Amino acid sequence: MASREISLWIDERWYNALSKHLKDETVEEHLEDIIDEMCNQLPEHEYKRISEAIWREEQQSKQAQEAARRFAVFHVTEDGNSTYFMADENLDMLQTAVRLRSYMHKPTENTPEHFTGMFSRGERISREQFDSYVAERLDNTGRVTGAFDIDLDSGTFDSLHIMDGWQRFRIQDVSTAAYFSMKKSGVKWDDRWKVFLNRLDGKQVTLDAEPTFLSGSRTLRSEDISFSEEIHENDNLLNFYMDVVFDVDKVFGTHVCTDENDDYVNVYANYDMDARRVCDTLDVYLVRGDGTEQDYKYRLTEEEQSLMLPKMDDYCKQQLGCSLEECCAQYLEETKDPAPIMQM
Repeated sequence: MASREISLWIDERWYNALSKHLKDETVEEHLEDIIDEMCNQLPEHEYKRISEAIWREEQQSKQAQEAARRFAVFHVTEDGNSTYFMADENLDMLQTAVRLRSYMHKPTENTPEHFTGMFSRGERISREQFDSYVAERLDNTGRVTGAFDIDLDSGTFDSLHIMDGWQRFRIQDVSTAAYFSMKKSGVKWDDRWKVFLNRLDGKQVTLDAEPTFLSGSRTLRSEDISFSEEIHENDNLLNFYMDVVFDVDKVFGTHVCTDENDDYVNVYANYDMDARRVCDTLDVYLVRGDGTEQDYKYRLTEEEQSLMLPKMDDYCKQQLGCSLEECCAQYLEETKDPAPIMQM
């Protein structure tokens, strides 16, 4: 977009006097207002033509800047907290591994409290945005240079490859490979990559089959959430049976609310007593009219999880006579290691 600078020379005494006279703006800002007023006095068709041309050029510039962006996206689990964020840096798997090793091995006083603090130009994103960028990474548009799912609590490092999809490694293996790739100075980056990949060869962790996720045209609302039947304890989870009092086709994208078949769904929500939070997925079982059953997952948004929490707490008090917090305390008491028996 072409611009022209206008220079105006004025005696400094006039400038100082005008500056004192103008209370809430500078002389330059006041002159800009005068120019804007002059533009507004142009013939309407000419003003409209120029304004639209400037707007189009600005939009084209924004689109070009966005297309030129290079960034990586992360899902990081640390200390029981799940964070999705974007690092506005051109990061590949090796660079991310080096960053992670640096975080794990620096002295405590020189290390951020969390791994996300290792990225100076980072911003939080939603899980939906993360999933969208993962899809873009697979489309190989060039903007998303890497997608990573790093679980420091369980010690796993997942990296998304354009051709091979998600690959999982132990964080310790990734850290060791990063160390050997960066050990020598003066080595070309391509050669460092070869060392890195050779060290990781054969150390992939087999991923469980990814569940099929359902999604519809709207999310769950507060009035959609209610429970019935018994609350079951499954390891560290409290399992709640959800009443299907909402339009499951709109929420899950199924084809159940119809006279064309006899299909129906059973829906279960879970509460994690270790993490003390609502699990981020629902278990959905689609039962066909012929008796066959298929398992699905539905990913809850943070808003849906926040709506579900008080409903779970109330139902827990109703059914078990205690709150979720009291259930968690009882669970931890029952599962803690017994005191050692003293030998006589």
